[in-house]
Amino acid sequence: MAGRINDDDVKAVRDAVPIDAVVSEYLQLRNAGGGNLKGLCPFHDEKSPSFQVSPSKGLFHCFGCQEGGDTIAFVMKIDHLSFSETVERLAAKAGITLRYEEGGYNPGHQRGERIRLVEAHKVAAQFYIDQLDSPEAEIGRKFLAERGFDQAAAAHFGVGYSPAGWDHLTRFLRGKGFSDKELILSGLSQDGRRGPIDRFRGRLMWPIKDVGGEIVGFGARKLRDDDNGPKYLNTPETPIYKKSQVLYGIDLAKKDIAKVSRAVVVEGYTDVMACHLAGVTTAIATCGTAFGGDHIKILRRLLMDNGSARVIFTFDGDAAGQKAALRAFEDDQKFAAETYIAIAPDGMDPCDLRLAKGDAAVAELAEPRTPLFEFALRQIVKRYDLETPAGRAAALDEAAPVVARIKNIGAQHEVAVQLAGMLGILDTQFVVKRVAQLARWARDRGGKGPAQQQTPQRGYDTGAPATASSGPALNLRSPAHRTERELLKLALQRPELVSPAFDAYGADEFTAPPYAAVRQCVHDAGGATGAPSDYLDTVREAAPNDTVRALVTELAVETIFAKNVDEAYAGDQLVTVRLRAVDRRIRDVQGTLARLGAQGDPEQLAAVQNELWVLTQYGQSLRNNGAAAL
Repeated sequence: MAGRINDDDVKAVRDAVPIDAVVSEYLQLRNAGGGNLKGLCPFHDEKSPSFQVSPSKGLFHCFGCQEGGDTIAFVMKIDHLSFSETVERLAAKAGITLRYEEGGYNPGHQRGERIRLVEAHKVAAQFYIDQLDSPEAEIGRKFLAERGFDQAAAAHFGVGYSPAGWDHLTRFLRGKGFSDKELILSGLSQDGRRGPIDRFRGRLMWPIKDVGGEIVGFGARKLRDDDNGPKYLNTPETPIYKKSQVLYGIDLAKKDIAKVSRAVVVEGYTDVMACHLAGVTTAIATCGTAFGGDHIKILRRLLMDNGSARVIFTFDGDAAGQKAALRAFEDDQKFAAETYIAIAPDGMDPCDLRLAKGDAAVAELAEPRTPLFEFALRQIVKRYDLETPAGRAAALDEAAPVVARIKNIGAQHEVAVQLAGMLGILDTQFVVKRVAQLARWARDRGGKGPAQQQTPQRGYDTGAPATASSGPALNLRSPAHRTERELLKLALQRPELVSPAFDAYGADEFTAPPYAAVRQCVHDAGGATGAPSDYLDTVREAAPNDTVRALVTELAVETIFAKNVDEAYAGDQLVTVRLRAVDRRIRDVQGTLARLGAQGDPEQLAAVQNELWVLTQYGQSLRNNGAAAL
């Protein structure tokens, strides 16, 4: 077992790797105001960005699903790593050598499973690259050259060659300290009669990377006629490789996808290479599986679903390509982006098109022209005889439900009008009404949906609508709760503005129980006065449970609702919270006085009356003098 990572080293890693740089590897971030950034949450599906990152505090929080934490927590969650694996990965990125309390410096055998599997792939990728220069790989180099890829192109994409022998890579990786168990688990080797043998033999190799740029698998292309395997052989499902969750080329394309809000989906590794070399640097491809929901999630986070986002599918013009396009259209409504299809002349794929007509033709192909919905509808319509009333009616019966699935009412109406034109139905309104009727029926059958009907699990909400994960909402329209929230945000984000007054506030001055819990955390962490550099970390560590810790993170990230966050604004929040607490206490004391009545104990009556007088005077002073009376 690995020793415990030295606390100072953990802190050094946390400080050395900016959270916005790490998060930006997985999704597009935009300015959210107040020094914060926002994007579409990678942990749940959403249409508008509720995921915020605070670079200055090193924290993130999603106001939709309530996930939050620091850089380490983000990487742990998104890549399903243990704490030590995450720290090790980030330390390697920052060039920090870790120390272990019980195990000295970081030896390879102490690393987590995922780290080891990724390392094995990294070593294997370099092995394959080196083999591409061998005499045996001449057939592979010829394959690339015939498709217009020179040595520089192969190097750019990390293309390599797997030797035709049984266990060349397996023996090489053993020599690097990897165990047979790790080699089998990684998918680089497979069980043979006498032990592990190479899974990929005598093939061209493309490394497949995740969004973070780590190699998690390979795609292998058949080169020889005596190879009885499939044309393309991919890494099997492993702890780090899920084919439905990876997109080839995403590591190279993600920045430009985010920059221009466009993605081009092609069918193969060589198509991605051809597109990138032709200047279409937003091209990506699936890895041996249909384009599906998990792929859409990856792209949506990069595209940010803004109004100008485009996704262009380039499928072959054959029956298989048309079928793939229709499958893509089934998931079309999961995009907020507009989707298009591009089919090259003569049904050529981008790689063939580049060879035949050059880079300009590939760039031209990637320009959006035919909306995917139009292509899908035409594929349906062309199966019917539109010269007859019965044929037009049958085509309408199949096509109308497809149009009815379009969620945007304006777009749905427009497409219904186009469908009428495709079918040759002169009464356009008949088609429009038919589509609207089907959409209405679908909504009625769906009811409100499960999300609104689930039983709340949490005891409070933090500003987002109540869901199964967020629980019954506090009435945050209540001025009391809103002001308490603002004061806690100031205490966490700008402690110098509310100190030392804030530290004199009791938890009972916060009427919302979760806010009172956060106030207690600040107290337990030593207070807001003279907050040290690790103040937020200390407050989060003082939380009694994950629920309160999540709220601390949320309040530390959420924007303070003021144009000028200064002492005057802070003073207003301090006074308002204190004054409401005083007024509540006055009402309590007045109730006690009424219960005691004239026949009560004179000494007790005098004490209560005195407290009421003091509270009244203090309240009046707060109203007249503001923060100066605190």
